[in-house]
Amino acid sequence: MRIAYYRVSTGEQSVETQRHAMGGGFDKEFADEGVSGGIMAADRPGFAKLLQHVRKGDMVCVYAVDRLGRDSIDVQTTVRDLIRAGVTVEVRGLGVLAGDAGELILAVLAQVADMERRKIRERTAEGRAAARASLQATGKTHRGKLSLGRPKARDGAEVASWRRENGASIRQTAVRFGLSDATVKRYCASAGLLRPERTVAGEAERLG
Repeated sequence: MRIAYYRVSTGEQSVETQRHAMGGGFDKEFADEGVSGGIMAADRPGFAKLLQHVRKGDMVCVYAVDRLGRDSIDVQTTVRDLIRAGVTVEVRGLGVLAGDAGELILAVLAQVADMERRKIRERTAEGRAAARASLQATGKTHRGKLSLGRPKARDGAEVASWRRENGASIRQTAVRFGLSDATVKRYCASAGLLRPERTVAGEAERLG
């Protein structure tokens, strides 16, 4: 039985790309969607089901060697366990991993995949550092954004107090703290600092 295993780490990605590249025609398919590559293979829900289903004489096919584990050690352990159970492992573009040559190829490729993951983490960290430095210096990230990702929750009392002390409008306060107008209004109302009905007209006049 030919069994396919797919993994994508984010909700925006799809296993369809891997399925298409591998040609299809599998007897059984297992997948982990939105599962980080940093999780051990055996701890992934989809792969765990595959391990329960696979039998001697089956072939497990994957899109790339890094789909078989968290790091080089996990990849090699996973493949060796499958081979010892009488299961053949096939990696797209490499063919079947078997014998001493297969062990050598697996070890090298797993190390390369491991290094690539580290490089991605390093580039991400460098990008965030550059964005943070630019944000502090100019009020915007190096890509022109007003914040780093999703705004963090703010202390409501602090927001309301800043607005009162600076005589700022709802919109000005929202921009200052990276919040929505509705959130600022809620904070101010909770602190008893949201003026009565005339606030709506007053805010429009201030922004006009």
